[in-house]
Amino acid sequence: MSGGSARVAVSQILRNKDDTSEDPQDEEPKKKSREDWRKAKELEEARKAGTAPAAVDEEGKDINPHIPQYISSAPWYYGTNGPTLKHQRPQEEHEKHFSHLDEYYRKGVDTSSVANKFRKGACENCGALTHKKKDCLERPRKIGAKYTNIKIAADEFIQPKLTLGFDGKRDRWNGYDPSEHKAIIEEYQKIEEAKREMRATKLEEDPSAVDDKNEEDDDEEDEDKYVDGVDMPGTKVDSKQRITVRNLRIREDTAKYLRNLDPNSAYYDPKTRSMRDNPNPKDVENDYTGENFVRFSGDTQKHAVAQLFAWEAHEKGVDVHLLAEPTKLEILQKEYDKKKEQFKSQVKQSVLEKYGGEEHLQAPPKALLLAQTEAFSQYNRDGTLIQGQEKQVARSKYEEDVLINNHTSVWGSFWKAGKWGYKCCYSYIKMSYCVGEAGKSVVLEADHASSQTATKLPSRIVQPEETKVVKSESNTDDSSSSSSDSEKNSKTKTEKTSNKKKQKKKDRKKHRKDKQKSSVDNVDKLTLALKAEEKAQKKAERLLESDERKRPYNSMTEVAKPTDEEMEAFFMKRRRDDDPMNQFIL
Repeated sequence: MSGGSARVAVSQILRNKDDTSEDPQDEEPKKKSREDWRKAKELEEARKAGTAPAAVDEEGKDINPHIPQYISSAPWYYGTNGPTLKHQRPQEEHEKHFSHLDEYYRKGVDTSSVANKFRKGACENCGALTHKKKDCLERPRKIGAKYTNIKIAADEFIQPKLTLGFDGKRDRWNGYDPSEHKAIIEEYQKIEEAKREMRATKLEEDPSAVDDKNEEDDDEEDEDKYVDGVDMPGTKVDSKQRITVRNLRIREDTAKYLRNLDPNSAYYDPKTRSMRDNPNPKDVENDYTGENFVRFSGDTQKHAVAQLFAWEAHEKGVDVHLLAEPTKLEILQKEYDKKKEQFKSQVKQSVLEKYGGEEHLQAPPKALLLAQTEAFSQYNRDGTLIQGQEKQVARSKYEEDVLINNHTSVWGSFWKAGKWGYKCCYSYIKMSYCVGEAGKSVVLEADHASSQTATKLPSRIVQPEETKVVKSESNTDDSSSSSSDSEKNSKTKTEKTSNKKKQKKKDRKKHRKDKQKSSVDNVDKLTLALKAEEKAQKKAERLLESDERKRPYNSMTEVAKPTDEEMEAFFMKRRRDDDPMNQFIL
């Protein structure tokens, strides 16, 4: 309480008594009456309520009316006559001024200036001026610097006289130079670069050995390096938030692990105290059904979606939290869903405006989709229809019985000799114009002519043999044939056999030449196919290394059946990862 009443010191009272005066105002002040105490109390209450201005000290500062009286009232020896809090503030005359934070010890030696000769009063061992021989930390020399004047050590920095407080004396960072940390960073960077180079060289020498050896080392290093990010049992760990979820129970409830002691029942995790499934699924009277149903009941899914949205928004820079600001999060989520739906509708509308097809998006009524109708139908016990509309036969989505170009039958209704055609005109050409019975007669005549030629060909081939047989019979029967005829026949036979041999030789030579030429052509085609396959593989590697958003489309490329040479080149250039000789393939 900061009332106007103040205690007067005894020395002041004695001084006032010595300064006697006839003026009644100079007499000792009287004690406060009951009315004065009541007014002071009312003033204090008004100041606390804020209806009256606060008391002001000698420096013009307001005094908080809620400060307790034992703090606001000054001691009798302080010598104050009005309300004040000066006695609670630090006294400048009693304060000790300590060194500032920017004043610190400089460690090390001063290499800016090094003496060339021994100086009087310096260390006899190293020649430094800032310590004596008994305090020297260098190795004792055989002949000191006092006599040799060689390798005079640099002087240490002269430490300033600092007045440190309690915390300043115990500050372990006092005198630390932040620039020294750069040297540590550079050292670690050099070590990492050396490790990368060593791994690269080992990888070039033996890829499999390096992967097997360094896999465990890398895992251990990563585990030690990112030990803060390891998930503990029962905790949900995020890169920026740590949320601990414990499945606790009320002490009066039965413990989960006591519901079924069979180890083959539902698994119980003692660390998180969770049992997902029902430990007694056959027990109907069991009131515990596991914890899985909790995840999908009530607003659990809604809460999970909101939590996921909060995490994603926080990662993207939006300062929002599910528990701290649930209303703000819900409003943001509604705005996000609304804008998302608007964006989808805009994209859909733009596609429809550009390409059309809005009529295909209009769905028929649900009654038609579910085959519901109000038409009455009545059936017998055997399932036959008595009254009502017959059931429609299911048809395909393609048009049926559509006749074009004057045809009376569809394409594919006629088949002969491995060809399809129209039954109405026997035409094998699709989309042709129908000529009716005239087309049939033409096709039948052509087929008849071809069949006659096929039957005549064997007779012509067999005729020489028959003549030979007839001649032989005539020769056996007719004994009066002359020797001249036999000589002519023998000459003609020898000429024919010689001509056949010559023709066979020519055919063999021609066949060899054709075979050699075809083999050369095949080799040339195979080399071209191998070069094309190498170019295709290099192009594929470049595309895989590039950004997937910059890769070209393959929709405009021509797709054709590969040739035998292209298939052979593909199999020759194909690399199998499971092949042990894979790394030796050039």
